[in-house]
Amino acid sequence: MSGLIRAIIDTQALRHNLSVIRAHAGRARVIAVVKANAYGHGLVSTALALRDADAFAVARLEEGLALRAAGIANRVVLLEGVFAASQLEDAAHEGLDLVVHDAGQIELLQKAGSAERFALWIKIDTGMNRLGFRPRDFSAALARIRALTPAPRELRVMTHLACANERDERATSGQLARFREAIRGLGYETSIANSAGLFGDIALGCQWVRPGLALYGASPFDDATAAALGLKPAMTLMSSVIAVRHVGQGESVGYGAAWTAQRDSMVGIVAAGYGDGVHRSLGSGTPILINGKRASLVGRVSMDMIAVDVTGRTDVEVGSRAVLWGEGLAVEEVARYAGTIPYELLCSVSQRVPLEPR
Repeated sequence: MSGLIRAIIDTQALRHNLSVIRAHAGRARVIAVVKANAYGHGLVSTALALRDADAFAVARLEEGLALRAAGIANRVVLLEGVFAASQLEDAAHEGLDLVVHDAGQIELLQKAGSAERFALWIKIDTGMNRLGFRPRDFSAALARIRALTPAPRELRVMTHLACANERDERATSGQLARFREAIRGLGYETSIANSAGLFGDIALGCQWVRPGLALYGASPFDDATAAALGLKPAMTLMSSVIAVRHVGQGESVGYGAAWTAQRDSMVGIVAAGYGDGVHRSLGSGTPILINGKRASLVGRVSMDMIAVDVTGRTDVEVGSRAVLWGEGLAVEEVARYAGTIPYELLCSVSQRVPLEPR
């Protein structure tokens, strides 16, 4: 048996996806989004593989500090900014870019008197209604930032698209119109495009793109596969068969007897469960690859194991390779069986799953 559950990270696929993104981005520079442990792929190892990116984006200070501790010298953008004087000092010391989306963050900069140590990105809320200054408040916020002395080292503007993955042209066009109106005549560099915006049909016209999901070889769209976008899956979540059992007609498998054999069956038990990040919402019929061929999950996902119907297969034995998603089985497809999105499956891979960059 070659091993139990592990996530194989294809660093060549990561670099390939970055090259595809650059082709779509044209002259725009690329901020590779590596927050949330690089969507489950490993924060530092992914950043090392993507060192050709123009910058990295993380959500929180701790992620940025981890990149610097690993020797990553690229520009690092804190998408949520900072919220305390001590955090501001840490960010300054490590040369991290700050997103400013709240009046309190401007006050921190005013009190510190050290804005010249930062490149700032002002966020405008054009319709997501999470973070950012509403367009009507943006001019006042910008005036306060411009009045900082000493002045910030650099200043840029960004927004975030709420519906680009749904190809909702009205919503995205509306956000884009509000953003352009807010920054009219200012001349600042901008960042708008996430993965869906980058591969979508609306020209966004920004100088910085910030892809996340596409870097990892998954499609942000329901109507387009990653392969159709030219992307390759970077993570293959795989495990091994640890038992093969005969289940007689009428017998049930797993907790709650959620699946009952309609015929004499053979069931492979795979070492993978919700303790590893395999969603319990995945039900009978979810595809699993066993030795590269499709089989179906049966019964409920338990903490450490799943059962797979391998009736009629003569190639399945203890040690047979099982792929939950990745090479040969798109994570987007598996996500549909879980009633969720590929982002969540990738980010849910738990700490007990070894990451093996290759």
